[in-house]
Amino acid sequence: MPDRRFPIRFKLTIGALVPLSVAILVCWLTGLYLINSRIVAQAQEKVRTDLNSARELYLNEIEHVHDVVKFTGRSPHAAAALKTGDASALRTLLTHLLQSEQLDFLDIVDARGQVVFRAGNPGQAGPYRWSRRFVPRALKGWEVSGTMVIPFQDIQQENPLLARRVDIQVLATPQSRARPEKAERSGMFLVAAAPVRDGSGTVVGALYGGTMLNNDNRLVDKIKRILYENVQFEGRDAGTSTIFLRDLRIATNVTSPGGKRAIGTLMSEQVHDRVLLARQKWIGSAFVVDDWYVSAYEPIIDLDGEPVGALYVGMLKKPYDNIKFRLNLIYGGVLFFGALIGIALSWQISSRLARPVRELENLARRVAGGEREVRIEVNSRDEIGDLAGEFNEMSRALTQREEEVRELNRDLEQKVRERTAQLEENNLLLVRTREELIRVEKLVAVGELAAGVAHEINNPMAIIRGNAELLQMAVPPEDPSSEEVEIILRQVCRVERIVANLLKFARQEHRRMGKADLGAILDEILGQIGHQVPLTGITISRDYAPGLAEIAGDADQLRQVFTNLILNAVQAMPDGGALRVSTRKVRGSGFEVPGSNSKLKTQNSKLDGDFCEISVADTGVGIAPEDTGQIFNPFFTTKTGGTGLGLSVSYGIVKEHGGRISVQSTPGEGTVFRVILPLGGAPAGAAVAP
Repeated sequence: MPDRRFPIRFKLTIGALVPLSVAILVCWLTGLYLINSRIVAQAQEKVRTDLNSARELYLNEIEHVHDVVKFTGRSPHAAAALKTGDASALRTLLTHLLQSEQLDFLDIVDARGQVVFRAGNPGQAGPYRWSRRFVPRALKGWEVSGTMVIPFQDIQQENPLLARRVDIQVLATPQSRARPEKAERSGMFLVAAAPVRDGSGTVVGALYGGTMLNNDNRLVDKIKRILYENVQFEGRDAGTSTIFLRDLRIATNVTSPGGKRAIGTLMSEQVHDRVLLARQKWIGSAFVVDDWYVSAYEPIIDLDGEPVGALYVGMLKKPYDNIKFRLNLIYGGVLFFGALIGIALSWQISSRLARPVRELENLARRVAGGEREVRIEVNSRDEIGDLAGEFNEMSRALTQREEEVRELNRDLEQKVRERTAQLEENNLLLVRTREELIRVEKLVAVGELAAGVAHEINNPMAIIRGNAELLQMAVPPEDPSSEEVEIILRQVCRVERIVANLLKFARQEHRRMGKADLGAILDEILGQIGHQVPLTGITISRDYAPGLAEIAGDADQLRQVFTNLILNAVQAMPDGGALRVSTRKVRGSGFEVPGSNSKLKTQNSKLDGDFCEISVADTGVGIAPEDTGQIFNPFFTTKTGGTGLGLSVSYGIVKEHGGRISVQSTPGEGTVFRVILPLGGAPAGAAVAP
């Protein structure tokens, strides 16, 4: 049986459709995978970030309780009333704090550990039982704060009004973990304890207090309001937050099918084993009460280091599933219609290409064999006809082209070198531009973070100011400590001004311009720096330019910049060294700032006009070369426990003053920070890139 022949038109069509179909199938499968995986990854990263934020809000609540107890314990009125046994004064002080700070209990014990007064249950003095886990540490002079689970009997002793809030009935839900108990009668508390000291610093007792989380939804609602404000899907809140006592929801804004808060429901078995038994975070899809959520859990650890509950945030999974479905539908429709168009075009094109292809093949073979001036008759006025004409032209010009090719080859290497150089230059410019964009984005993030941090600082600063004023009233004017109290009040005012400046920085407001005496500012900082860090083994030298006039600028913001630089210099010399602070006037045009040769260098590395240069030099450990280009980036730090915000905020302040800041460092020898500021002040909108 002879072999069956297929028309070339059919073969061309099939030849075009087969790879097209394979490509469409691969693209479709790849697109489905990328869309699904990307959306899932973004959802999990979102709840991971939300969990970190929720943890900070939880810790802030603990810190609030800690601050109330700590500063009350430091009050001279509390110590005096405890030593003299003045029950009326203790009642007035502790009852007011219990109500004003929204605490659920606040107790004071004497130096022997006997409860003197319970603000939540004034008629019950009695022994303290549950608090033996941390009150003895407070009597030794330590400050303690954290999370604790307190039994029902002890809760009744502390505050009988809490008995109704603590009792939570266990409710079974689909996929929840089985729990033998029908009700939970223990309470989860945020607690803190601090010593009470008299005027000589002797511990005369201890103060401890806390707030109960059972049936108190203020914290979870605050987390939801900050993280998921107005985030809804089909009329339902998409974002939720929960606090668990062990595996039981005791505070939540997750709702049950009836629309009520799902307090008393349990977490799933899988989440329980991972979070409470293995003490690990859970990030992924989880069934929460009656629906699937993209969830994040992490264990809550008590003062003894044991997991006693969990903190949860989550987003409904349905919005993400809806997005995936729509994207997949649109993507599949585009590929389907593209395939139909490809089939039609392939059939038409193959029909027109079939006729002259074989003839062109034969003539091309002749040309390949060395024959020249071969010609084909042109019978059509389309692309194939153009191809035939070009074939004739190719045959005619082949010899000439071969010579030109040899000439072009000689020029090719030179052009390649030139293009390579241009490409390298463009790549370098691209890298610089990208790094500058990253810096700008991080500075925006710093602004938002500064606004939040400044807001949170205002509350403890108000407590500090109030207690400092009480201390000032309690210390006689002739007492040597009165001067230290005055310094505390001045520094509190300074911190409040710094907070205001942070808010201005975050909101892009105008600076409070005035005259700034750099010498006086630097002397004040050097005189006060010893209150912040020890200066043992460190020698300080000053070298100020004589006759340097005051500059136009915000003195408080500039004080913040130089305080940060001097503090960093002192911390870089843990074993001692030399700190040198100097100023000089720089005149002339095109002055190039030392240390501007980093990879962040831009066309603005030179400054024109008259400037004041302030240098802070140390003989400390220095900065690694790979870190000098990043130290002004927000959140980058080489110090343990550092936030990475000090230098980025300083950079922003100097930039807003029309100046610039640079660094030169040699590891093991020391570091020099230079701040360049215009003597005439920064014009509106002026800034110099680093």
